[in-house]
Amino acid sequence: MKFLDLTKIHIRSGGGGGGCVSFRREKFIEYGGPDGGDGGTGGDVWAECVPALNTLIDFRYQQHFFAQNGIPGMGRQRTGKDGEDIVLRVPAGTEILEEDQETVIADLTEVGQRVLLAKGGNGGWGNSRFKSATNQAPRRANSGQEGVERTLWLRLKLIADAGLAGLPNAGKSTFLAATSNARPKIADYPFTTLHPNLGVVGIDAREFVLADIPGLIEGASEGRGLGDQFLGHIERCAVLLHLVDGTSEDVAGDFAVIDRELELYSETVHSKPRVVGLNKIDAIAPEELAERRAALEVASGGRVYLLSGVTGAGVPEVLRALMAEIDAQRREANQEEPAPWKP
Repeated sequence: MKFLDLTKIHIRSGGGGGGCVSFRREKFIEYGGPDGGDGGTGGDVWAECVPALNTLIDFRYQQHFFAQNGIPGMGRQRTGKDGEDIVLRVPAGTEILEEDQETVIADLTEVGQRVLLAKGGNGGWGNSRFKSATNQAPRRANSGQEGVERTLWLRLKLIADAGLAGLPNAGKSTFLAATSNARPKIADYPFTTLHPNLGVVGIDAREFVLADIPGLIEGASEGRGLGDQFLGHIERCAVLLHLVDGTSEDVAGDFAVIDRELELYSETVHSKPRVVGLNKIDAIAPEELAERRAALEVASGGRVYLLSGVTGAGVPEVLRALMAEIDAQRREANQEEPAPWKP
């Protein structure tokens, strides 16, 4: 398996080292006094967003991550060494959730972001901390604080500007391969795409990232086919490209199936700007093409682009429409950002 977008992990921060009970004992020094050192602090568990990763496959073979415990204190007021931290390296777009898979702890969307998942325990005090005028020979020390143990879920939602949606064999993978350097599996049977694919698409000397997810079928929200488990990868997209197979006898019905499944999955995804494309026009007679385009325009309530991923006909127009929506979303996002504070 090369792609993994959901995994369960168990983490534990390091416990603090115990304080030391010790007394200074040297020749000719009758009352040396307490000199027990403090214990070291336990290691923390961090998650960090790093580049060059687009899957959680590394967590398939290791799910337990334990930070190092702090070293106990020693005599001569020597403090124990702190435990080493553990850093979980995750790709951009990773959500960290509680064990209930609903409560979001952090959403790491930019490279370099870090979040503390479990803080290490404090080290215990040695007996030198407890000396006073009335207690000159304390024989007590604190034990180190225990580490924090948690069970978490990591869920990856790919970062892409545009996402592809459609029934199996609508030509999504062919479109991605024709417009980018991505090489997804392409075949003449349904569900050839079993995991999401990303490609960088260029148009008019500009680029954007396009995500292809496995095809949806009617009842995907109920688990049919591959279900809707991959729809999370287009939640972050600015626009959706809804491809409809032009060789289908009922293009309006095909559009309605995907539209319904998007609505059942999430109103946020369903309400995203959408570019509708009638694909495989190279295999349709002109009179049938006009009829099916008209039916699809009625069903979608907007403009329908004609294209062929195989021949490249109509593809530049579709890419320009996607780029226009992406630019509009970026301008809107920049306007919503608060102005920097000035003293």
